[in-house]
Amino acid sequence: MTRHALLFSVLASSAFGVLPAHAQNKPPVAQFWMDVATHSLSIPGMEDMPPGMGGMMGGFFGSARQGGAPGQWLDEALYTRLKPAGTEGNHAIPPGMNMGVSLPLVPPVAKGSQRDGPEDMEEKPKGRLLFYWGCGATVRPGQPKVLDFSQASMEEWGRFMQGRHPRDRGARALPGHALWPNERDRRSVPPEARLAGGHAVGGSGVPAGLQFELREPYEFMPQIRMSAAGDPRAAIAVAWQALPTATGYFLTAMGARGETEMIFWSSSEQPDPGFGLMDYVAPAQVKKLIGERVALPPERLDCQIPAGIFANVEGAMVRMIAYGPELNLAHPPRPADPKARWEPDWAVRVRIKSTGMTVLGEEAAAGGGQHREAPPRASEAPAAPQGGLPGIGDVLKGVKGIFGN
Repeated sequence: MTRHALLFSVLASSAFGVLPAHAQNKPPVAQFWMDVATHSLSIPGMEDMPPGMGGMMGGFFGSARQGGAPGQWLDEALYTRLKPAGTEGNHAIPPGMNMGVSLPLVPPVAKGSQRDGPEDMEEKPKGRLLFYWGCGATVRPGQPKVLDFSQASMEEWGRFMQGRHPRDRGARALPGHALWPNERDRRSVPPEARLAGGHAVGGSGVPAGLQFELREPYEFMPQIRMSAAGDPRAAIAVAWQALPTATGYFLTAMGARGETEMIFWSSSEQPDPGFGLMDYVAPAQVKKLIGERVALPPERLDCQIPAGIFANVEGAMVRMIAYGPELNLAHPPRPADPKARWEPDWAVRVRIKSTGMTVLGEEAAAGGGQHREAPPRASEAPAAPQGGLPGIGDVLKGVKGIFGN
């Protein structure tokens, strides 16, 4: 692992588990997953950022496969235990998706593993990582937690970054899974696409009756509209519009101070950096996180970042996630009697989320830092600053300075 990759592996890491088993004698013959995401930027002129630039920022937005560029994203995976080595499939979609009649499901192309040599870790990174947490005007006693890069062992890294990591239970590129998008079809999901309507999945080894219908609220969530304007030396008010189907919210912020300090903050009232929470979380788990004062309840529409945390940084950004509903279907349905045998032919899981990001502080405020009801249309938006994303580029440059090339 390279020095530069070390931070990103820690930030993006989560404890990926397998699909939890039901109380049954056998797993479903076929399982189908749909991960439905909406990504947005609340930066004037950058709302329609090209997908390539979003991919450059990778794990800062959550799912690695979904890249993070603004827009609607869909990841799908199909598995059948009758074809454990993998099978090609087909997902018949409703007309409202505006993507034709179907999406091909194709096993991923096997790629050789790449391993970095031990020489990549001969020189430890320099600088410190400061972690703050909690909404409010002032920094709480006992903060920040500090990690010295030059002194910390891998075990200390792990303890410092330890937090809640719900298991990944959705579409993943695992052996035997057939995926969309894939090498054959990499189309983007149109902004007007809607999931409502009938869906059917077929393929060798897939039961003929794998059909289901999606209705509200199992739809692409709206984009997050957020603002985070203000002097970083004072408390910064982050505000956003309500999303009707959101089950809860979570925010993080990141900044770089020169080439010696990285600063992180999370909205959790507990010392949880939330690196494992910026992705899909089931509604029952979100409810638990709200009870633990880690996630924010769906009626909450603002949060203050305490004063001074990001003062004198070269650039900082704040991102948030709105957790959405989740649909779990099986055929035949689970029996009411828990002792009855249950061997479903198929199971479907649909997970939904919306994520957003903006630049932190007064330089991000277009038009005096007022919370915008809606971003300007692309034709009306001011031109993007030269040299890339404002503030965000400085953050990444700071990361590079600390962790090397």
